[in-house]
Amino acid sequence: MITNKLVNAIRFLSADAVEAAASGHPGMPLGMADIAEVLWRDHLRHSPKNPSWFNRDRFVLSNGHGSMLLYSLLHLSGYNLSIQDLKDFRKLKSKTPGHPEFGITEGVETTTGPLGQGIANAVGMALAEKTLAHKINTDSIQPIDHLTYCFLGDGCLMEGVSHEAMSLAGVLKLNKLICFYDSNGISIDGKIDAWYQDDIALRCRSYGWHVIDNVDGHKRDDINSAIEEAKLSDKPTMIVCKTSIGYGAGDKQDSEASHGAALGKEAMATLRKNLDWPYEPFELDKQIYDSWSAVEKGIALEKEWDNLCKKFAESEPDKFDLMQRLIRGEMPDNFDSDFDKFIDGLSSNSDSLATRKSSQIVLEFLQANLPELIGGSADLSGSNNTNTKNSIDINSNDDGNYIYYGVREFGMNAVMNGMALHGGLIPYSGTFLVFMDYGRNAVRMASLMGIRVIFVFSHDSIALGEDGPTHQPIEHLTTLRSTPNMTTWRPANLAETAVAWKEALSKINGPTSIILSRQNLAPFKTKEIEQLKMGGYFVSKKNDANINLIATGSEVGLAIEAEKLLNSEGINCNVVSVPCLEALLKNKNQYNEIFSTNTTNIVIECGHPNSWYEHTQNVIGISCFGESGKGSDLMDHFGFTPEKIIKKIKQMI
Repeated sequence: MITNKLVNAIRFLSADAVEAAASGHPGMPLGMADIAEVLWRDHLRHSPKNPSWFNRDRFVLSNGHGSMLLYSLLHLSGYNLSIQDLKDFRKLKSKTPGHPEFGITEGVETTTGPLGQGIANAVGMALAEKTLAHKINTDSIQPIDHLTYCFLGDGCLMEGVSHEAMSLAGVLKLNKLICFYDSNGISIDGKIDAWYQDDIALRCRSYGWHVIDNVDGHKRDDINSAIEEAKLSDKPTMIVCKTSIGYGAGDKQDSEASHGAALGKEAMATLRKNLDWPYEPFELDKQIYDSWSAVEKGIALEKEWDNLCKKFAESEPDKFDLMQRLIRGEMPDNFDSDFDKFIDGLSSNSDSLATRKSSQIVLEFLQANLPELIGGSADLSGSNNTNTKNSIDINSNDDGNYIYYGVREFGMNAVMNGMALHGGLIPYSGTFLVFMDYGRNAVRMASLMGIRVIFVFSHDSIALGEDGPTHQPIEHLTTLRSTPNMTTWRPANLAETAVAWKEALSKINGPTSIILSRQNLAPFKTKEIEQLKMGGYFVSKKNDANINLIATGSEVGLAIEAEKLLNSEGINCNVVSVPCLEALLKNKNQYNEIFSTNTTNIVIECGHPNSWYEHTQNVIGISCFGESGKGSDLMDHFGFTPEKIIKKIKQMI
């Protein structure tokens, strides 16, 4: 048994915290402690007193159930995580939740609860580093130069999202991504060979990765040599580490018994005896702390980088200023006024356009003005119009701004999350709204972490037509709107689409979904930018009208047509466009006027009505799945024509 006190400090801080909480996963920290000690003490470039130092190496714990491993490492290295914080593991409002949570614990780079997304986030971080290096670095000075390390386990590799992201990483030759596979052969249900027999080394080689196989995860020299070799590769590297889960815990070693529950008093006593550990729970001597502290080293690394940046500022002032702006996450000077002028120029557009085309027009302007805007699509660029004449394909050599993700919706979303977490870039993606389901959990994680990611979802209703119910979204708008911290825009014309993009770029503390039509929409005159930003406004308003027809996206034009027909019958209505319900709810006066208690308020939206019942019981929507047929035929079949809408309105009033 290994009696290295520096390694065993990780083991016992982790196991004792799980024991104190009577809940958690001690087996992985016991098994991966040797790997962690080598990486964090000899290789990881970071600064505990400045966790946001931009040129730090990123470390991702994809197998996040082993969170106490990370918390122990942060505590020992000198981050703002006290011994009391470790004792508070899994307690309400503690800095040490059950899985690592971005924004709660200093030094935690990403939230890694759902398995597999951590490795996908790490791919995004490595891609962000490479992209920024192309934009910023010169041959003589490279201020953007760091590695991304990732720990992952069997569960991460079983999840399909790991395949999607790792396959892309190989194509893009993300050679600064180094992963450690904890190959212990155990999951919660027991020995995995009964249901999981993938040859991981072969699988990774097929992706185009460099593989270092059969590394003894408990031998320091072997681990160190593997890391040194990985740093020299021109490909992403997978280091396959053979480890024992629950290392040292007697009968619970190499057993599922150490995976997801506290070890218990007897096993803890065995662990202390086997590893010759003389300390009481949560006790360590000064020598261990001194040997572990990375504070002075981190300060020195930062100082070295600051000096490099000073030279960079002198030799490349424009690139230095760009780098500083990107790191701060700010827009260019005059961007807001320039964008507003651009939007004002769109308000007079009289063309019939699909909002996916409107979005492309806006993106062309944005890509010409924002080098940090990095787009992509899951094999649907020509359908969701997420690429423009200003799009440059990102590959292993180019300074690009557009990623062809292939049919990898989940991987795409999780990779984007990693790019946003890395900093310096603003990622956006494109796919059909119905395929939001494929990447749904990464959409949720973006909301949970509060990061600036922009999801472009086109083909937003049954009007997409012949592809049928598998491709026709029904419940998806409701799902997005019910996701905390998500902002969902469904614009009805070019000006609203531009405002949706502007607001998405302005929201730095959470993601935005922009929902776009396949079919052309009739133009109509909109209000000023500030009105559109409020999330809802009157397209037409009459003093004597006591009916508000409230619509979103493609149904705004339908409401306008219905209003004309009703007016001809002497029934006066107002028409309201609500491109963003979340924004409207923040503007209470505007909301109270639109959903006035003095009017009959009728919502028209070609999707599930559940988003609206909190605001009115009068909703014309769809609560069943779609059909296959021409879009116009389906709109008629489901009652979304002016004549059929009018019939429903008359029934409601």
